Amino acid sequence: MSEDDRIARLQLLRSPRVGPATYRRLMAAHGTAAEALRALPDLARSKGVKSYQLCSEHMAQREYFTGKKLGADLIFEHEAGYPRLLAEISDAPPFLWVLGQHEQLTRPCVAVVGARNASSLGTRMAHRLAAGLAEAGLIVVSGLARGIDAAAHAASLPHGTIGVHAGGLDVIYPAENSELAKSILQKGARISEQPIGFHPTARFFPKRNRLISGLCQAVVIVEAAAKSGTFITARQALEQGREVLAVPGHPMDARAAGCNVLIRDGACLVRSVDDILQAIYPATQQPLPLSPMAAQKRPQTIQATLPLPHGKTQPYQTRRKDLVQTLHKQILDRLSAAPLAEDQLIRDLKKPAAHVAPAITELELSGRLERHPGGLLARIHNH
Repeated sequence: MSEDDRIARLQLLRSPRVGPATYRRLMAAHGTAAEALRALPDLARSKGVKSYQLCSEHMAQREYFTGKKLGADLIFEHEAGYPRLLAEISDAPPFLWVLGQHEQLTRPCVAVVGARNASSLGTRMAHRLAAGLAEAGLIVVSGLARGIDAAAHAASLPHGTIGVHAGGLDVIYPAENSELAKSILQKGARISEQPIGFHPTARFFPKRNRLISGLCQAVVIVEAAAKSGTFITARQALEQGREVLAVPGHPMDARAAGCNVLIRDGACLVRSVDDILQAIYPATQQPLPLSPMAAQKRPQTIQATLPLPHGKTQPYQTRRKDLVQTLHKQILDRLSAAPLAEDQLIRDLKKPAAHVAPAITELELSGRLERHPGGLLARIHNH
């Protein structure tokens, strides 16, 4: 992709009333960003929008070159460095600004998020869980906020962590996390879909949170009030088909109310990092890139073998292949040519969403099912 094309795409998405869905429709209809930009004013007028003004080419160029001067790269969907899981969500950003170690975006990720006004016990728990996940070869993702987010980032720094901005990559919020943000870049990365220099308001944090959950196989909640932004993140994760896990808390502590509600409603209860690993490893498509030290700490339950008749054993990878094939059959048995909501399918199967979602993707890629608008799935009967 040429530099001019990148700037034109940036200009298109920064134009008024153009979000991810409209951007994709315009690109599909016109083929290039330059053609879409030429057509957009007339299209807006036909929809009753008077005096429509595109984002200026100058503004797009300024953002692009300011980002490059910062050391960031603009990574578009369908490019090699764009996170695979994030690309699967319905409102994935068409591109991301990325600063730091890009390769971390392609590794298996787990989010650790929670209250900004976290308790001492909550921050210690977040630190312990994040450190254990990092040692097991997973990238810890969080939102660079104070409290639980900061503890999760700090604990996973030696192995790499991803910080997701609500504003531009050069805007650190809160400012007290400036040194932490710098440290993340040594082995991790920071990402944003927002313009360089953009200062976020409250309504942009839920947009940020959908990226946190979208990047990850699972979201771990450590302290969250019942109507908090973290609780919204959990709901977004469920809508995206991610596994949601929560650390329980005292019933009289308002900071634990959201976690306790999530557990009551079916979220996996977390007592230690082993609970997280046991929940997500079956959904992993390939062995995680563990270091020798991390491999030694990998839970024995993951490496176990199943007993078979006559004293034979079945290796875990063989067992997993059989389980995946069984899950594929169960999914197809419940689908027909009439579309069914994905969340209803997951409820019918009574299996964790993080187990079912990758299997659905595999079946889609193999041409055995297809997606319809509104999160609906249908079986393709010529297989």
